[in-house]
Amino acid sequence: MPLIRIVKMSFKPDNTETFQEIFDERKEQIAGYPGCEKVELLRSGDIFFTYSVWRDEEALESYRNSALFNATWALVKPLFAAKAEAWSAQKLW
Repeated sequence: MPLIRIVKMSFKPDNTETFQEIFDERKEQIAGYPGCEKVELLRSGDIFFTYSVWRDEEALESYRNSALFNATWALVKPLFAAKAEAWSAQKLW
């Protein structure tokens, strides 16, 4: 059963453009990662959410342990205004 991952990231106002540039340059690599079925970026002010769908938990964990994730996270994390929050869920209907 597919796994949905929602990550909430709050950014310092001066860093939202930088984050969007990083995401834009890497979104195709993330979407093309084995087991990723979909990735979307949502925004509400200085808060962004990634909404991604993964084949299963193993595919998500593989991505979270990948060089792509680690390199991306190293660029994004210093831009945060608050600690990121993440949820994994399964669609019920």
